[in-house]
This record gives sequence, C-alpha cells and structure tokens, in this order.
Amino acid sequence: MRMLASELSLLGIDVLTTHEPGGTALGRRLRAALLDPAESVDPLAELLIYAADRAQHVRALVRPALETNHVVLSDRYADSTIAFQGAGRGFSPEIVQTVVELATGGLKPDLTLFFDLPVAECMARTSRRTDGGIHNDRLESEGVGFHTRVREAYLKMAAAEPERIQVVDASGTVAETHASVMRMVTEFLDGRETDVKNRKPK
Repeated sequence: MRMLASELSLLGIDVLTTHEPGGTALGRRLRAALLDPAESVDPLAELLIYAADRAQHVRALVRPALETNHVVLSDRYADSTIAFQGAGRGFSPEIVQTVVELATGGLKPDLTLFFDLPVAECMARTSRRTDGGIHNDRLESEGVGFHTRVREAYLKMAAAEPERIQVVDASGTVAETHASVMRMVTEFLDGRETDVKNRKPK
C-alpha cells in the first residue's frame, strides 16, 4: 500500500492511507485489545468491536477524505468482516450484513484488491514473520480450517463482484505483486476518468 500511495502521489493524486482496525485514535485503543493474543475475546464481542472501529473510521476519517477529493487506500474494510467473522467465526450472512451496513452507513469501496495465497503459504509467511520477531495477532494464530474458510469467502465475493473485487496473485516477489497492483489501479482510475469525460451534462 505504501508503494501504491507513493506512485499515485507522484501522479498528482491526493491520497490518504489508513487501515482497519486502528485507523483512528479510538480505533488504536480498540485494536490493542482486539488483536492481543493473550486477550480472550468472545466472537460476538469481536464482531461488534470491529463494527465500532469501522463506524468511527468511516465517519471521522474516510468520508471527510472522500469529500475533499482524496483517493482513500484502506488496508482492510467491510469485506474482512464478511470473511473473518462471517465465514471464519460462523455468523450468519444476515447478521454480518446488518452489522456492516450499520457501521459503514452503506459506504462501499469502488475497488477492492484481494491478495490471494494458498493457505499453507500464507501461514508459512506468517510463521517466518513471527520467527523474525514480528508480533503474531489472534486472527493470524487461528488454524488451517479457519483460514481456509476465510480465503474461500474472499474468492466467493470476488466471483460475485468481479468489477469491484480484483484478485491479486500474491505468490510472486514484492516487485511482481506491486506491478499487478499498479496495473489494476491505473486501469481502474483511467476508466473512472473516461466515465467522467463521457458523462453528458443534464
């Protein structure tokens, strides 16, 4: 995301980078408890804490940035709740959708990039980061079954919304992955610009 933001800024685009959970001051306090592997968090509490973080994030940061014509890049958003708490934790689609709508106020991304890896490779990378001294959070500590359900949920969403959700093959090098990201994002932005130019005045 940092590489993408840097290149977009060089193109003269106003960019805001953020993340969930923890994109706001309140969110950072929620994140500390939520992802602490030593903290026992009930699945329903987890779902609602993510929603509280997102509600604050959307209203305090994301919407104001969009209103000032920024491109907002967020590391995770509502699709993560559908995948992790819906498919991963087993909450019904109806409950998850209700919570997502309440938290976001209906705000959806124009473009979502899903960085896809086989579960075994994903867990191996997580293990290498942990061996390197990087903190492993509660969700990353879940087992193969959990992460398989999460990945399948993301792929199902991508198949259902191919215009919004682009799947990025994350098995290559950083440079290869970044090249794929730049191609997808610039094609999307070029398409938006063309749409604006072709729009007839009322």
